[in-house]
This record gives sequence, C-alpha cells and structure tokens, in this order.
Amino acid sequence: MYKHICAVVLLLATSLLLPRTEAQSFILDLPRDSQHAALTQRIGITDVTVSYHRPLVKGRPIWGKLVPYGQVWRAGANENTTIAFSDSVSIEGQSLPRGTYGLHMIPGENEWTIIFSKNSTSWGSFTYNQAEDALRVKVKPQPGEMREALSYEFDDPKPDSSVLTLRWEKLAVPVKIGVNTSEIVQASLHNQLRGLAQYSWFGWDDAGAYLLTNKVGLEDALKYEDQSIQAEERFDNLLTKSQVLDAMGRKDDATAARLKALELANAIQLHGYGRQLQTQGKQDEAFQIFRTNIRKNPNHWLVHNEEARMACSKGDYDGAAKLMRLSADNAPPLFKTQMEALVRRLEAKEDINK
Repeated sequence: MYKHICAVVLLLATSLLLPRTEAQSFILDLPRDSQHAALTQRIGITDVTVSYHRPLVKGRPIWGKLVPYGQVWRAGANENTTIAFSDSVSIEGQSLPRGTYGLHMIPGENEWTIIFSKNSTSWGSFTYNQAEDALRVKVKPQPGEMREALSYEFDDPKPDSSVLTLRWEKLAVPVKIGVNTSEIVQASLHNQLRGLAQYSWFGWDDAGAYLLTNKVGLEDALKYEDQSIQAEERFDNLLTKSQVLDAMGRKDDATAARLKALELANAIQLHGYGRQLQTQGKQDEAFQIFRTNIRKNPNHWLVHNEEARMACSKGDYDGAAKLMRLSADNAPPLFKTQMEALVRRLEAKEDINK
C-alpha cells in the first residue's frame, strides 16, 4: 500500500513540473488530446493489430524538431505503440515470431529504423532498451499528403502481404508485412478439422476445395474429400474430388469420380457446373452438361436458360430471347430479376455466354 501511495505522489509531483497543455490525469479517465486508435488487418487468416495514440501537428515543425532525427521515438504518443501478430510474419523479408511488440522508430532524413521490442507495456520510449529488441529493419520514408493527426494504414493488401504505413504531417513511412498464408492455412485446417467441422461433409469439402483452388497440399485435399464423402456422399464433394484427382494427373480416377457426381446432381447443380465450365472457357464441355440436364430434367425452368445459351452460341438471338423469356416466366422469385436481365441482353443481341 505504501509503495502505491508513493508511486501516485511521484506521478502527481512529476505532472506539476510539466506545462499544462491539456486537461489530463494520471488517475482519472479524461479525454486526451492525442486520441487512442486501433486497427486490424487480416492477411490470409493472420490478424495484424496496431494500437497507438494520435498526436496532432498543431502548426509545429515535426520531423527533425518535435521528433528528432537519430533518436528512438515511440511512433505515436502516450503509452507504447504496439503491434500484434496472430501468426509468425516477415517484416521487410526478415522473420518475426507471433506475439505483441512495442513499436518504436528511429527517424532519419533518408532512412528510418523500425524497431519491434519484446517490451510492449512501457510509457513511450523513455525506458526503451535495445537489448529487448526482437527485430530491427530499415525502410525509406516517402513524401505524403498533409495529415494533421498521426495515422497508421494498411496499404496494398494481397493474399500474403500488406504494407503498414505511418502517415503524419507530410511524410509516409511504409513497412512491408509478409505472411506465409499457404503454410499457415494448411496447419490451421489440420486443427480446425479436429473440432466440430469434422462431423460435417462440408467442412472437409471446404478444406479440400481451398487447397485445390490454391494448388497446394493436393494429397491432403484428396484425404479431406474422402472424409467428406464418408460423412455424406454428394455431388459437391464427388465433383471436388474429381477436380483434385485431375490436378494430380490421375485422369481415369477423375473421370470416374466426375461421372458419379453427375449421377447425383440435381438440375441446379448441373446448371452451375455447366456455367463453371463456361467461365473456364470450356464451352463444348459446358454444352454437353446442359444437354444432360435437359435430358434428365426436361420440365425444370432452368433448361430453357440452357437452351437459350446454346441458341445464342449459334447467333440465334431472337430464338434465345424467347427461350430465356420462358425461363424467366417460370423462375422462382429469387431468380426472376437475373433472368429478366438475360432476356434484355439477348434482345440487344449480346452474347450471354461470354
């Protein structure tokens, strides 16, 4: 108790020695001139979170004056600016383990040093200790638009990287953050599929489809699809399995799985698969699926859509528009607007297969 009282007295005494530029308190929760902000960017499935306070320019010279060159700076105001990573990352190409770090910077006219400190709970940089550094990198500052309040922003988001940029006054300081998204997701899938997701066909199918789409871990993708089929055999997982097998070069097995999938497909699934083939530039294969759908489901409203698409491919726009009108007239309310739009495109002699 005595120690706590002494600490409060010391803080109060220190505050009396400082100029009173704003109503602040070491004890009370009062508004601060340098407001707190936090932002999070997800890169893949990795969260990067920055927590900081935003000092204002207030007409003052900033770089080389208020913030001296060559000295460690808190990269914000008040308590430590912190940055947290939910997974290991790379900073300007250098590895940094997951965790929360105090973010400090050493400004320079032509080059800045960005510091990630293992100590993230201090007040500013006053007790900064280089021995606690987890990583230091060098970056180049750039001219920027005027910013009265200091801000951090995530620029150039990509599947495996983003650029964290400090902006204040007329300066921008970019720091590239990289993530091994593929490796992290694959490891995460192994863990996720040990939870509730393992009991549904679609959890395994989603995992296999992700790996297939990103062309990684195809052996795992095949195992996931087999687990999905074991939970419930469906058009969806059989088709994904066929595509995985195809990507692995196992053409005969892929054909067998695809034919089995088509046997289980309903009209909407067949139409969706045909449209998928069209978007891949496989027009002949798409039309073959459409013909299968027309034969299997002659009374379904979607078959007129498919007949219209085949007529359109031959340049018969008037016939195609009439067929699409039949599809629109019989479509459920959820799809009517979309079908009407296709009718209008055909009436305008527009190729709807592109």
